[in-house]
Amino acid sequence: FEASVHLATAFSATMSSNYQTPDSKKEEFRKYLEKSGVIDALTKVLVGLYEEPERPPNAVDYIKRYMGAPTGVDVEAMRSENEQLRKEREELRATVEELNARIKEGDGED
Repeated sequence: FEASVHLATAFSATMSSNYQTPDSKKEEFRKYLEKSGVIDALTKVLVGLYEEPERPPNAVDYIKRYMGAPTGVDVEAMRSENEQLRKEREELRATVEELNARIKEGDGED
């Protein structure tokens, strides 16, 4: 446990020292990360990884699982599918509008 506390402290100190510069943008970003809980979340996940009895073969997947993100997801494929579905939706909307216009025309002829 003592080692994990040391690791968490060292990680937080490293994160802090990396962002403590005269540049106000970096300081603002560091404060944002701290305020939003990112630094604490990263510290916890790294402590969890450190405390694992056996090192996982893929540390990134471990971190994703720990943080609740799905693993093995092809983001580019999902983006491509999303774009395709958006186009299809627009085509279907146009078809619906066209059909509704035809129906209105048919109702006016009676």
